Amino acid sequence: MTQLAFSGKARFQLAVRAGLAPVLVLGLLFGLAGRWDYWQAWVYTFLLLVVLVLMGTVLSPNKELMEERLNPKEGVKSWDKVYYALSTPLYFVGLALAGLDARFGWTVSMPAAIYWVGLLVYCAGQAILLWARYTNNFFSSMVRIQTDRGHSVCKSGPYRYVRHPGYVGGILFTAVMGVVLGSWWACIPQLVACALIIWRTGMEDRTLQAELPGYAEYARETRYRLLPGVW
Repeated sequence: MTQLAFSGKARFQLAVRAGLAPVLVLGLLFGLAGRWDYWQAWVYTFLLLVVLVLMGTVLSPNKELMEERLNPKEGVKSWDKVYYALSTPLYFVGLALAGLDARFGWTVSMPAAIYWVGLLVYCAGQAILLWARYTNNFFSSMVRIQTDRGHSVCKSGPYRYVRHPGYVGGILFTAVMGVVLGSWWACIPQLVACALIIWRTGMEDRTLQAELPGYAEYARETRYRLLPGVW
């Protein structure tokens, strides 16, 4: 059963993320765009807010896992810290390019059909990520073997089809973020971010096979990491 009785620290962190993140995104996008009629920014920020609210309410897992996701304990892999050090700036570069694009009109034309397809892909990616987070009781924000929580292999939900469905969702919505913001230029750093997600997938899979009991057997049963028939 879902438990929402988080600690005061966890509640505060959830409130800050759900409230402050959209404000920061809006401030960056509209501050650089220099106009309030940048409707793609409103759409993107609304979707971001919906995802954050879902993560913190109806899709919240148990108290222990929420604490883990907000404040990972010891054992985080050093290469995962490198991943975040590289990927986090890319996200803000993408937002900045989108805002500047809206101001200076670098993207001359984006067909409506491409925009709406991009929006659907973005929503599908977020839905897959949320499904994976909800299903896997060990889905954390950082890569570590959670021995303190009795870490075991998840084989249900989307994990029946690929070993890293959360990354499938992440790649989908990251790849089209620039389209949702109406900017081809914003797609460039996000495509680099997709490459980093693929790298992280390989590193995490290697770690799990080496350190998590039962994962090597699961890998033999569920052969593909991200895309069935490919990898």
